[in-house]
Amino acid sequence: MRMTVNGTAREDDPRPGQCLRTYLRELGHFEVKKGCDAGDCGACSVLVDGAAVHSCVYPAFRAAGRDVTTAAGLGDADDLHPVQRRFVEAAGFQCGFCTAGMVTTAASLPTVESEHLSQQLKNNLCRCTGYRAITDALSGTVNVEKSDGQDAGRSIGAPAAVRVVTGTEQYTMDFAPPGLLHLAVLTSPVAHARIVSIDTSAAVALPGVRLVLTHADSPEVRFSTARHQNREDDPDDTVILDDVVRFVGQRVAAVVAESLAVAEKACRAIVVTYDELPAVFDPEQATADDAPLLHADKGADARIADPAGNLVAELHGGVGDIEQGLAAAQEGAVVRGRWHTARVQHAHLETHGCTGWRDDTGRLVIRTSTQVPFLVRDELCHLFGLSTDEVQVFTKRIGGGFGGKQEMLVEDLVALAVLRLGEPVRYEFSRSDEFTTAPCRHPFRVDVTAAADASGVLTALAVDVLVDAGAYGNHSPGVMFHGCGESMSVYRCANKRVDARAVYTNNLPSGAFRGYGLGQLIFAIESALDQLAEQLGIDPFDFRRRNVVVPGDDFVDAHVLDDDLTFGSYGLDQCLDLAQAALRRGNDVPAPPGPQWRTGEGMAVAMIATIPPRGHLAEAAVSIDADGLYTLRVGTAEFGNGTTTVHAQIAATALNTVVDNIRITQSDTAATGYDTGAFGSAGTVVAGQATLEAAQKLRSQLEAAASELTGAPRGACQLTRNGVHCAGQLIDFADLPVPLIGRGRHGGTPRSVAFNVHAVRVAVDVESGEVRILQSVQAADAGVVMNPQQCRGQVEGGVAQGIGSALYEEMHVGPDGAVWTNTLRNYHLPQLADVPVTEVYFADTYDTLGPFGAKSMSESPYNPVAPALANAIARATGARVYRLPMTPARIWRALSSSRDKT
Repeated sequence: MRMTVNGTAREDDPRPGQCLRTYLRELGHFEVKKGCDAGDCGACSVLVDGAAVHSCVYPAFRAAGRDVTTAAGLGDADDLHPVQRRFVEAAGFQCGFCTAGMVTTAASLPTVESEHLSQQLKNNLCRCTGYRAITDALSGTVNVEKSDGQDAGRSIGAPAAVRVVTGTEQYTMDFAPPGLLHLAVLTSPVAHARIVSIDTSAAVALPGVRLVLTHADSPEVRFSTARHQNREDDPDDTVILDDVVRFVGQRVAAVVAESLAVAEKACRAIVVTYDELPAVFDPEQATADDAPLLHADKGADARIADPAGNLVAELHGGVGDIEQGLAAAQEGAVVRGRWHTARVQHAHLETHGCTGWRDDTGRLVIRTSTQVPFLVRDELCHLFGLSTDEVQVFTKRIGGGFGGKQEMLVEDLVALAVLRLGEPVRYEFSRSDEFTTAPCRHPFRVDVTAAADASGVLTALAVDVLVDAGAYGNHSPGVMFHGCGESMSVYRCANKRVDARAVYTNNLPSGAFRGYGLGQLIFAIESALDQLAEQLGIDPFDFRRRNVVVPGDDFVDAHVLDDDLTFGSYGLDQCLDLAQAALRRGNDVPAPPGPQWRTGEGMAVAMIATIPPRGHLAEAAVSIDADGLYTLRVGTAEFGNGTTTVHAQIAATALNTVVDNIRITQSDTAATGYDTGAFGSAGTVVAGQATLEAAQKLRSQLEAAASELTGAPRGACQLTRNGVHCAGQLIDFADLPVPLIGRGRHGGTPRSVAFNVHAVRVAVDVESGEVRILQSVQAADAGVVMNPQQCRGQVEGGVAQGIGSALYEEMHVGPDGAVWTNTLRNYHLPQLADVPVTEVYFADTYDTLGPFGAKSMSESPYNPVAPALANAIARATGARVYRLPMTPARIWRALSSSRDKT
């Protein structure tokens, strides 16, 4: 078969049934990404004779005699295609995994029409950006500034921008070592069973099969897939392969073969006999005395609160007396309600995956898509009895995470296979695996009781929380504690009470997700407080102003916090003012015509700690080469959070140079200092502070060395981008002693707080339940904003994700525990047409605990979106929805119920 790929003639025969995506990647065209392999996301888009196609569903043989163009064929670093240049200038990406496909599709459009753009790009999904930056790119809007050496606080473009838009930036799977073997997994079809026998003989006999692994091959060491600085934060209730399965989709066996097709065929040949056990899927029922027990075999060393009661963790406490608070309330100013949140998938476009091998020294090397390479390394050492010198874990650029890659889901199996075979092994999740095997966002049931006096001051605030951990407890203690934390402590109230439990069920495991429990609690609490404000006839903004914490207040949730959380700065008052002013101005977007449409406004408040508790560490080192370029080594991974850009800005500013002079080595346990990981929005604050300290120390060393060399006073020597000026004399970097290295470290404490206020105006069709967002506003307190364009993108992306889980996204699970929603096309991921442009405003604050006054702002924008929408829907229609997502059907039912009551 003959075809032309990026101008080069090819004569190859694809395999029978092979799609164009895998064919192109086997030719080394790694710019063609895998997002879904079902034609749903567009990450694999290429041009065939100038027309955009999804190469994952385009048969390779159909390209015979045609011209195929990938993102790398559109342009290169020296000659970018106009669309690629616009994406660079607009900062039209975050993680960038969708960008090569997005750029390719956009390049095929004869014209870009803003009013039709949602239709023109409907086949290309982005999970990170919220789409505004993408539409800016297509309209030619320039959002980035040129570096001038004073870059902290400016919208500098990402160092990887050109590589991202050309598809040449490497992601986890964008390489293929010689002799690569492929791993596939057989999963359980039942929710709870003991494995009686596994017959692997037919699988082993297949040509190309190199290894079959079952529970007999698994180390007996228990662990948690969740990763934290303190590994004991999560229960040790998991083994690599178990003889008991506890959810549909759990690993049963693994096959390593010379091709993925053979490995999958071998999995189908394995015969498993199950002794089915009783299962429980409702978290309320899981707490009953006669409920089936999932982990009754675990001892105290597993750190499960009560294995005999399916209780993963619990929290009970408070201050004051709730009954006294209710008694002190204004008559009628008491709200009681029950709210539910759904399972939500992270839907990062790059699926979980890793490749492992042994290097020339025999060291185990894992190249993986993780937010926490050092924590993965340490847990692999724990599992296999290895020292940290015997394991290297590193990442390339990561295609999104949102907490989903704070789990160890693939690396343990690959490590086991490599240690057995000594050859390179790869394991990559399919999109269906992401839905049926990877953990989802925890479903919560939240009961809220809130009361206030006649002046609108809270007299009682209590929550009763039930968390569905699923079959394993990974992240559940932390999500439960954190969810009940800042959601409660953002308010002053003399009488507070928290009762929370996380319980095992035979459902898909739940895990870390953007907001880490706060989104679920804030949905319930902010909805209840809005009802309370309405009952008292107080404006919702004013009601919050009367009750939110201010500097000098204690942080109180289940108890008065005496830890390291403090006010490094305070901008909540500004955020309330900015959001309210924006709503008052309006945006001239009218409601749809027709008497069935009702409009309403809503708002919600969120607070979050800028660093996770219980330890979050980062080390950084900056050195200078004779050519005057600096090398920054920092362990934080880049997955669209933008920390690489910010770290370059921080270093460049401290060293009085430009970001182009900063070379970054990152997220490699063999090449950088320790870093707990890129989660909890800690990349800017923790690793950024370590970077600033390292750069400042190196600057001091350089100026001191120049002073000693010239004899000039230390104060007379100043670092510039060309060398060190000492009393009118320029000392070249090459003349200074090397190596000079500045080292910095941040211990994760003390911790500040950041704030977000979201406000919306909506129109609701009372006949169908349809919601249209007419205006979306978010005000954020991020301290000194290190990169306004990038931070704005983080807010917009968080809002878009919040809109998705508020209105559309839900994983449906069958009565037997099987996940029914296992493809993107059956899961309503927000498209460009679903996401309005959000007005983003930043409070003017300076945080004393962050680098150059910065605070974190990655996950927190997500948290107040759902309650703001719920409050707006309620004020528009008089009907409140208590369950997410607020689909048209649920809104219609709430309207019907409201009509029935009247």
